Amino acid sequence: MSITATELKENLSKYLLLSATEDIYITKNGKVISKLTNPFGERVETARSLFGVLPADTDEKAARDERLQTS
Repeated sequence: MSITATELKENLSKYLLLSATEDIYITKNGKVISKLTNPFGERVETARSLFGVLPADTDEKAARDERLQTS
């Protein structure tokens, strides 16, 4: 999403809430000057990408033993 600096000043709380779910680019005189973003966004996406990687029947001990054998 892209907004002007004036729009940000007028509705800061709205855009702070929105920045938790999407990046907000702030423009001034038609040029992007800043980005408002969630600092943990990459962590959330990384965690989501890992769901389903291990088979459902894998237990923690088996996964640990397998990892130690390849080290």
